[in-house]
Amino acid sequence: METYNDIYLKIRKRLKAAGIDSPEFEAKLIVANAAGRSREDMLAISKVFATDNDVKEKIELFADRRISGEPLAYVLGEWEFYGVTLAVNENVLIPRSDTEVLADETIRILSRKMWQTRMLDLCCGSGAVGLAVASKVSSARVVMVDVSEDALAVCRENMLSNNLSKKITAIEADALKSPPSLLGAFDVIACNPPYIPTADIDSLDSSVKDYEPVLALDGGEDGLKYYRSICEKWLILLKPGGHLAFECGIDQAGDVQQIMRTGGLKDLRVYKDTLGIERVITGMV
Repeated sequence: METYNDIYLKIRKRLKAAGIDSPEFEAKLIVANAAGRSREDMLAISKVFATDNDVKEKIELFADRRISGEPLAYVLGEWEFYGVTLAVNENVLIPRSDTEVLADETIRILSRKMWQTRMLDLCCGSGAVGLAVASKVSSARVVMVDVSEDALAVCRENMLSNNLSKKITAIEADALKSPPSLLGAFDVIACNPPYIPTADIDSLDSSVKDYEPVLALDGGEDGLKYYRSICEKWLILLKPGGHLAFECGIDQAGDVQQIMRTGGLKDLRVYKDTLGIERVITGMV
């Protein structure tokens, strides 16, 4: 009879043979998730015999899906971002560490405020940024906006599972159109919009282009159509002295800054991610 450690070693070997970059890490997550445990529990259960056939079948299925190229986050159905566990599926982008820079700066801006604050998470997807802010800034009230009702369903699930529904509202709206009425005014609009140029979608890694939603990737011919629309149509929602914070792609920071200047934003600041890439730009009305 196999122990969980035996199964882990077998899955690790399969992932390594398939060319997975981090077979040890991913094998632990697969086994732990299928067993209903955290990765940290693996040491505690390593010598326990795996007697549940349903769990063993689930582990093998997860490994098969991962080896076929499906991203690990979709295989597991969840991913951690900024200390928050998020449900994810094919209707939302997988939260990445790059976007933690956007959460960092939004939290920093709101934490300076003395009274209750309001944040708009535009193009929210799974709700990663807004949920991170709501979990870290006690005074923050957050409105999540996305054009995809399927994405909003995931976002609402995450609001509930993280006990943040009292601080967050999620509504459907299109960032390429004028904002709906009665949204109110915000201290910060944070946005990680689709920013991949249309022609570049097909050249993306298969784990992205074959699984993640094109709607959340495609930023138009030059990748900048959402930045233009938001700076033309959505800045009216910012309070005096309010901030807009954008995430952008590699080599887009200069163009995004110019769009923000044209929209009337001032005091523009650029923040780099852990790889030194200019990833987030903030500006103030």
